[in-house]
Amino acid sequence: MPTHLINSINLYYELINPDSTKATLVFFNGVMASASSWKDQVDVFKKLGYKILIHDLRGQLKSDKPQGPYSFVQHAHDSVELMKACGIDKAHLIGTSYGGEVALSIGIHFSEVVQSISVINSVSELDQTLIRFVSSWKMMAQTYDGELFFRGMLPGVYHPTYLEKNKDLLDLRAKQFASIPKDYFDGQIALYDTFMSDLNLTPYLHRIQVPVLIVAGEDDVLKPRRFSDIMANAMPHAQYALIPQCGHVTIFEKPEVLASLLCGFILNQIN
Repeated sequence: MPTHLINSINLYYELINPDSTKATLVFFNGVMASASSWKDQVDVFKKLGYKILIHDLRGQLKSDKPQGPYSFVQHAHDSVELMKACGIDKAHLIGTSYGGEVALSIGIHFSEVVQSISVINSVSELDQTLIRFVSSWKMMAQTYDGELFFRGMLPGVYHPTYLEKNKDLLDLRAKQFASIPKDYFDGQIALYDTFMSDLNLTPYLHRIQVPVLIVAGEDDVLKPRRFSDIMANAMPHAQYALIPQCGHVTIFEKPEVLASLLCGFILNQIN
């Protein structure tokens, strides 16, 4: 399993099309996910010949899980150091949910490595509803019961139509989650604590001067569109796309629509 030792921890990564002379894209996962969650989007850009870095943040499935909570600046620094270790000076950043918030943190604190940022179903601040959602995930993670955890988080992240159409698939994944390693939940707890204690990006978003694409699911109940409105109004070069009949997990629920949006935005920056 490929890892780099970054800031005293091992970060899992994959570098795709490493010899490409085209632009580089760096993907940032949602909190519960791993690098493989980006397959639909990565396949599109791989075929176009772009260099791609996918990785797990500290605390995520295939990377080390030191005791938390962490900080978003720490995540940002980890990722920038990983980029350097992979020979990447500048990149287009693409992040969903927690990963989008890490990408914004890089834009705020390490602007020299950023060409553009795409944030999907992300926020720059918290409210009590969001905190209560994440608190409930933490309580489920503390049971170390993978199937209970997976089934418990489903209603808050997927659109009802997706849940209905993919019932068998999600039931299978819930059963598979029963055997997930115990340390996965230790990492999740650290990441949830980080999110609830450290996320406060709105006052600093004006520092991001690169082009930004904000993508929101119209029916996202976890991170509703009003959070995307806040970000769009705070960044001077933001574009905003709202996807109808879509919940929180756009990368799975509407992969073709998302790929089209990302391609259009990023290719416009490159050209």
